[in-house]
Amino acid sequence: MKSPSTLATWLSGLDGSRLARVLAMRKDAASSPEPRSVGELADRLQRPGSVALVLPQLTLPCLQAAEALAALGARATRDSLAELLGSTSPAAVHALDAALEALSDRALVWHDGNGALHMPTPLREAWGTPLGLDAPLEELLAGATSEELRGMLAVLGVKAPGTKQQRLAALVEHHSDAERVAALVAGAPAATRKLLEQSAGATPRQSPRQSLFVVFGAPGRDLQPGARWALDRGLLLQDPHRYEPVRMPGEVALALRGPDWRAPFEPLPPVAQLVPVTSSEVEREAAVAATAFAAQAAAVLSACATAPPARLKSGGIGARELARLGKAAHADDAVVRIALETAYAAGLLARDGDRVPPTEAYDAWAEQEPAEQLAVLLRAWRDLPLTPTRARDEDDKALPALAGAPDCGGCLQARHGLLTAAAGLPAGQGVKVASELGPLVAWHRPLADDASPQDTAPFSTVIREGELLGVLARGALSPLGAHLAAHADEELDSTARRLLPPASTTARIGADLTAVVTGTPSARLAELLDSMADRETSGTASVWRFSAGSIRRALDAGRTPDDITADLAAGSATALPQPLTYLIADTARGHGRVRIAPAACVIHGDEPALLAELAVHRALSKLALRQLAPTVLVSGSPPATTLAALRAAGYAPVAETAGGTVRIEKLPPQRAAAAVPPPRRKAVRSGPRITATRAPDLPTDAEMDVLALADRLLKAPLTTPEPDPFGTGVPYATDTEEIVSGYAKHLSYSDVRQVAHAIDAGAAITVEYVATSGNRTVRTLSDLELDPPYLDAWCHLREAERVFTLSRIHGVMPA
Repeated sequence: MKSPSTLATWLSGLDGSRLARVLAMRKDAASSPEPRSVGELADRLQRPGSVALVLPQLTLPCLQAAEALAALGARATRDSLAELLGSTSPAAVHALDAALEALSDRALVWHDGNGALHMPTPLREAWGTPLGLDAPLEELLAGATSEELRGMLAVLGVKAPGTKQQRLAALVEHHSDAERVAALVAGAPAATRKLLEQSAGATPRQSPRQSLFVVFGAPGRDLQPGARWALDRGLLLQDPHRYEPVRMPGEVALALRGPDWRAPFEPLPPVAQLVPVTSSEVEREAAVAATAFAAQAAAVLSACATAPPARLKSGGIGARELARLGKAAHADDAVVRIALETAYAAGLLARDGDRVPPTEAYDAWAEQEPAEQLAVLLRAWRDLPLTPTRARDEDDKALPALAGAPDCGGCLQARHGLLTAAAGLPAGQGVKVASELGPLVAWHRPLADDASPQDTAPFSTVIREGELLGVLARGALSPLGAHLAAHADEELDSTARRLLPPASTTARIGADLTAVVTGTPSARLAELLDSMADRETSGTASVWRFSAGSIRRALDAGRTPDDITADLAAGSATALPQPLTYLIADTARGHGRVRIAPAACVIHGDEPALLAELAVHRALSKLALRQLAPTVLVSGSPPATTLAALRAAGYAPVAETAGGTVRIEKLPPQRAAAAVPPPRRKAVRSGPRITATRAPDLPTDAEMDVLALADRLLKAPLTTPEPDPFGTGVPYATDTEEIVSGYAKHLSYSDVRQVAHAIDAGAAITVEYVATSGNRTVRTLSDLELDPPYLDAWCHLREAERVFTLSRIHGVMPA
């Protein structure tokens, strides 16, 4: 067999068990349809998307080893990698071998018979400049001409061979000698040494390309001081025909960093402060947390079944609905969010239009024991592609639940990293503070998502979720969490049944009108108590309280007093207390004494026979008449429709007003509104316009003589103008004032008098006017003419005739 320089060749040389191990570790690439050959499997394993799915699952040493291999390139070997990482101690050597083994299990690294290490191209390209090192010299000079290579060798004092390939090999050999490069740079000008040291000292994951750029000008110009000396010797490279940044070959950068420089490598996880804990303590605390969560989650989903939460127009369940569910289940926001997200992932909830109601699977789930219910939600939580309790985004805006956001692979890996980190703690030991698990999670899953703005410490949100679910307890992994981490579903079910008590089928009803259920109530008991009492608390013990209102709610649902008493007696561990039986009897005694029937209108009369005839009349069946008393009918149609139908059937009903009097249906004749009389004015000449006073309407000589008119005037009551609307008691001086006051509601009485005077006297005036757009302007007006509710005038601001609305004048000042 030839040397396995390709992945397909390496895979074909594995035995069956080792290949099965690779397939198990790379389920993403070996999924259905199954690959038909090793070559097809190798092609899948090397796809960029497949490699990107595996990277978040790697530990920090694996990622550091892979980055170092990408920096070494084709010359990578096990020994060169160990030297670059500084893996000299036994622990570091063991950790490096373990990292290479883990990378090999995922087909990310393989070795050939010559000791060289190989990696897929997509993995090598995952780092633009691994360890801050650019591409090797041979790759960067692939496009150089033979003459350019000869020039570099000549400056270096190396005799140039005959062919381009030989010259390139000679230059690579020269620059691969770290001592020779260091001596060359030591003799460079000070500016060049400074430039090269800055470029070579780039920190890992930072590209040296960020330092030297040619922005404008011809190639080779506008370089930093000292760059030309390095370019002539191949210590820095730049295409002279293209506008590209100046680049430093990887060999040169490594040589300038010195023989003592090592790539970062953290073979061991961070040290956390541990405290001894017993398995019984962990189990006891995990059981309490898991029991409380199971009960609260069941209450949350029961509230969803009673009233499915509404979705926002933008998607998801908003803060108002979350608060409603939390209040109904007596659970905090974190528990509500976990219950909703895990139930949705498990298929217990589904989106249906603008609501999120339970599915048929929920009915079967609700009938299960609490341990079985919890196991379903725990498995869904383990595989959730999001962090359910993350309630706010980076801008501190509230996030809805079940919003349908894109899958977050980093969130999933944060949860898996937590399980792995906690599983790696020594037996009988737990972290002193739960937040100390955060650095361990970061070591096990460096690419996990830890961007929650709520976190006060690394991964504190996901750690808190584990504690709420009983996965973590006393700073250690509980048996529930251990089975979750191992994907041992059967063991998870059995452990949950061992830790969680069975559902309670009876309640202890006390004389204080409370019902207490220890543990998780069964679905039937919870439904019974929810229908007859108000839930006060949920958790390891749930409490309901009976009241007249809760009993009345059961009676409104169609239950009889005997049914309520019998059902509660069947669900009570003791005999029903006397106060509860009295409460049921007293509430039932007053229930239904007053009845409310739907009706659009009422028909009544003095003849019972006539009302009975209307109730059975076939032509009136569409009115849905119902007889409440011998002389009273109710109709399902509005009064106008009922009145028309009765008249069409040959009857002569009359309509009543709300006060019980007969409504007069004669409509008064409609007339146009009288025009507002023009104001009385004195004859005033103003420019070319003459305004005359209005003459009173006097009767003609044929209608009345002067003496009769005088007698009529003397007998008429004395009337005075109405006072101003501000209550000063000052009467209106003219009709103009009264008219302006009726429309200009924003003006004081003094401003009204000024406007009226300007209209009557033909004087100019300055007003504060609010246009329809809302802009306030100051206008000087003259040649005013009143045309209620408008005022025609010459506007000095616009130099034109304009029409102004009196109600929009907000202030008056002298012109």
